[in-house]
This record gives sequence, C-alpha cells and structure tokens, in this order.
Amino acid sequence: MQIELQHIAKRYRKDWIFRGVSLELEKASRTAIIGNNGSGKSTLVQIISGFLSPSEGHVLWSLNNLNMTREGLYRHVALCSPALQLWDELTLDENLSLFLRFKKLPSCKSTEDFAYQINLENHRHQTLKTFSSGMKQRVKLGLAILSDAELLLLDEPCSHLDSSAVSWFQSMLQRISDQRTVVIASNRDERETSFCTHTLDMSKFNT
Repeated sequence: MQIELQHIAKRYRKDWIFRGVSLELEKASRTAIIGNNGSGKSTLVQIISGFLSPSEGHVLWSLNNLNMTREGLYRHVALCSPALQLWDELTLDENLSLFLRFKKLPSCKSTEDFAYQINLENHRHQTLKTFSSGMKQRVKLGLAILSDAELLLLDEPCSHLDSSAVSWFQSMLQRISDQRTVVIASNRDERETSFCTHTLDMSKFNT
C-alpha cells in the first residue's frame, strides 16, 4: 500500500499538536515515526490508519495503483496501539474468533496455532482480564503482525514487553512480507526502530 500525507496538521481545541507533515510512504517501506511523549506520533499513526481525520491537509491511500476511500481502508490496515482494546471478558480463543470475522491470519492454521506463535498456548481458555499487560501486548502484536493487511501500524510495540518478549517481537518482524508497508511509532527506542529504513522526527513539526 502507498500513502501520501499532504501538509497534515492536528489541533485539539485551540492547541496545535503538529503542523505541516508531508510524507510519502511507498509500498513495502519501513518507516519509524519518532518523538517524545506528546509530540503527536500516536495521533499521526491514527490519521494514517484512517481512524482520525486531520485538522488540516489531506491523506491519500492507494493499493495496486487504485485510490482507496477512508471508509474501505480498515480491511487493509492492521493496528497495534495502546488505544486499541481487546475484549477482557472473553478468552484468547474467543478474541481470535471475533478478530477472524474482519481479517485473516494466513500463517495460522488454527486458534491453537495462533496461541503457539505468540507463546501463549497454555492460556487459550483464560479470559484476557487475567492476562498481564505484557501478555495482552503479545496478543495485540500477534493479531496485527500475523494478519494479511497490506499496511501494518505499530505504536510503541515494545511497551510492557520484557526482554524475552522483545526478542520474540523482533523475530516476528523478520517474518513480515516484503510487500507490506510498515510504520512504527516510538519514543526513540532502538529495539522498535532498528527494523526501519526511514525516519520521521515529530519534533520538527511541533508548534
């Protein structure tokens, strides 16, 4: 997927979070959006995903040289974000079954296989409210990375992960198809950004 940001800005009430972001995300590119807390990197990721609208500027999405509408974008986007919530009252298997109504996980043969790939095979029948924050992060990362979405957006993916889980995350990234466009938002954490070949520093756009 290709995305073009044209002079993007976002304002909350009277305060501008950032202004003047122009960026082209080519197909199969791997881009890190870096910045301190409050710099707007998470907001920009949500604008790229189509979840939020910019206060100024335009976003253009295209797939196989065909323009896409914001309304149909969700089928082609996978997002892992602190703002994204799972269903805590449901088990891991039940969460996965709901997810599969909207997106496919082509590399997973079954719910058991998915749980194995995120190293939670012994927790399939537990409700997510019993999971630690690190376990929930594994679930969210697994759903995003293993999906068939052409655009993968990861917002601070190593948050709540211990050292072994960070190694797992990095190995999962290496499995990503060369055809997928990847954007990672990070507080300048090299564990998250070493995968990327392009960088956008949000400090340049803060007003």
